[in-house]
Amino acid sequence: MINQIYPCLWFDGQAKAAAIFYCSIFKNSKILEDTELVVSFELDGQKLIGLNGGPMFKFNEAISFVVECETQEEIDYYWNALTEGGEESMCGWLKDKYGLSWQIIPAILGQLMNEPEKSQRVMQALLKMRKLDLDILKNAKM
Repeated sequence: MINQIYPCLWFDGQAKAAAIFYCSIFKNSKILEDTELVVSFELDGQKLIGLNGGPMFKFNEAISFVVECETQEEIDYYWNALTEGGEESMCGWLKDKYGLSWQIIPAILGQLMNEPEKSQRVMQALLKMRKLDLDILKNAKM
């Protein structure tokens, strides 16, 4: 028996459209199974389920997906793709057009925040941004 943990995302009839949208953004992604009620898909190897459960529940910021990016180009790519039809928030957070929250962050963010005297400067720079700017964050550490 395989034990897997994966998220189930509740949609109001938009699970397939959302799965297609997400699969178009992330490499190595595909729809695994598609029924009227449930869409099973992978985003870069991570399994997810989209459930067409109706209007009873809505997404909120209590749950978000974090996308770690190596370069500013990756940050720009994911930010632009996922905010299309959605909305920007602060500090690298956004909501996509389905209301799902994402954090688009540099992979080195933890490293930039690891020295207490410098991490405050990095945090102050980060708090002023919507989409994160890797160069500004790196320079804030100095």
